[in-house]
Amino acid sequence: MSKFEIFTDNTGKYSFRLRARNGEIIATGQVYTSKAGCLKGIESVKKNAPLAKVVEIKNALK
Repeated sequence: MSKFEIFTDNTGKYSFRLRARNGEIIATGQVYTSKAGCLKGIESVKKNAPLAKVVEIKNALK
């Protein structure tokens, strides 16, 4: 089963990553100052991802 992992960096800020069943990281979250904020970010992904469109952006790095 896929899972969200919450972790802290060396400054004590929170982030999350989403791992697929095979253990590969398939998404990462931004950095949050609180665990509560990180949990809200996870809930937002859970809520909004099924509705997200797929769009192609050409030359995004320019």
